[in-house]
Amino acid sequence: MSDVRDPRACRARAREGNGPLTVHDLNQLLLVCSLVLLIAVAAVRISSRSGLPSLLVYLGIGVAMGQDGIGDIHFDNAELTQVIGYAALVVILAEGGLGTKWKEIKPALPAASALALAGVAVSVGVTATAAHYLVGLEWRQAFIIGAVVSSTDAAAVFSVLRKIPLPARVTGTLEAESGFNDAPVVILVVSLSTVGPVEHWYKLLGVIVMELAIGAAIGITVGWLGSWGLRHVALPASGLYPIAVMAIAVTAYASGAMAHGSGFLAVYLAAMVLGNAKLPHWPATRGFADGLGWIAQIGMFVLLGLQVTPHEMGDDIWPALVIGLALTMVARPLSVFVSLTPFRVPWQEQTLMSWAGLRGAVPIILATIPMVSGIEDSRRIFNIVFVLVVVYTLIQGPTLPWLARQLHLGKGDEATDLGIESAPLERLHGHLLSVAIPDGSKMHGVEVGELRLPPGAGVTLVVRDEKSFVPLPTTILHRGDELLVVTTDPVRDATERRLRAVGQGGKLAQWLGTGGNGAEA
Repeated sequence: MSDVRDPRACRARAREGNGPLTVHDLNQLLLVCSLVLLIAVAAVRISSRSGLPSLLVYLGIGVAMGQDGIGDIHFDNAELTQVIGYAALVVILAEGGLGTKWKEIKPALPAASALALAGVAVSVGVTATAAHYLVGLEWRQAFIIGAVVSSTDAAAVFSVLRKIPLPARVTGTLEAESGFNDAPVVILVVSLSTVGPVEHWYKLLGVIVMELAIGAAIGITVGWLGSWGLRHVALPASGLYPIAVMAIAVTAYASGAMAHGSGFLAVYLAAMVLGNAKLPHWPATRGFADGLGWIAQIGMFVLLGLQVTPHEMGDDIWPALVIGLALTMVARPLSVFVSLTPFRVPWQEQTLMSWAGLRGAVPIILATIPMVSGIEDSRRIFNIVFVLVVVYTLIQGPTLPWLARQLHLGKGDEATDLGIESAPLERLHGHLLSVAIPDGSKMHGVEVGELRLPPGAGVTLVVRDEKSFVPLPTTILHRGDELLVVTTDPVRDATERRLRAVGQGGKLAQWLGTGGNGAEA
């Protein structure tokens, strides 16, 4: 068992002529991996109750399994960690993009873009200055740390913010920023980690703008083409749709990277286009993507935890706390103020967004780039970033709901959006919509006839308490019901709009300004 856990022991055994890992060794390795996965899944319950981002739990598992923990696993391959981390980040960005609603993010795009560009520049400059003058790091190392920690982490932001009832503009801005700012930060870190003199800043700025433009163009194009194909081609099995969606998103990343653009921006935008395209079997696709996202997070964070050697971090704790304090209390608020003031964002929202700049696995992954490049003191950079991320995520994550309440930014109780799954009826030129009425939906208590669906659509079946029946126009709908709605092709979108409008505004949705008048469709 010790040979499986220690790669150096495996290599030593191979040199002695015992050959590669046996089937027995593989079985033991699979057992260890499955146990780690089960422990990590169980830990989600702990993180959800405490309000902590789950990344801290997974990092803790990795550290506990490492050479200073009970697992005694020796793992110090920074290059492999970086490659696996990039792959996991692609999946996480794809999952985040699929769950981003265009109607919420559209008004926030200018502000999010400013945060991802001007905000990152301000944050890098202030943090690097603090690292140089307060901690004594050389300017190159100081700027590398400033760039690494200036990226908000998509996984941390998505996992925390979607549990907090914040205004749509705040959530949309923060989610879009976390999806956008990885691209310029990666370019900065790679450029600063190149051995030799650093390019002039104006040349670097031109490279960033060019790569972002290429990545955006490729991401939107791939996403649009993929969504068009999935809407017009009926696949033989519903289980193929989730696979196709993730394959399209990964294709956007690969295409963007191969075209010397930002693959991270490409995959996020492609997934966002797909997520708002009303694809067939959408709830199943979202569930599949969500599961892949969890696996990517767990694997990435555990691997990053293995990369850490706690007994070597003693001298780096104080510098990490100082740099983190400058980042959290000065750099982040200043970057938010500079970026969002032109958009007349209220000070309450600016304050919350300053505190909600969550860091996660992305900075730790980026900290492996200097290690792979052989930059001086790269191990110290990694240790500082690791401590900074853990400490300040531990502080910021649980306090976000409290701060939102103090700033009076909570939305209170709102109607929950309907879960609508669409399956194409290709030969009949129609669609079968499966509608789940969640708790809090204002469709509860509405009669079927009061839905006022457009001509060409009708509720054909209601499933309640595991019993199904054909409804009458006077049948009253309840929370927890599942409806089967058949529509013709021309009125499918109007039917969905009307159903969502009633779910949000009740039977009087048209007069209350919610929209979705089926009679007009």
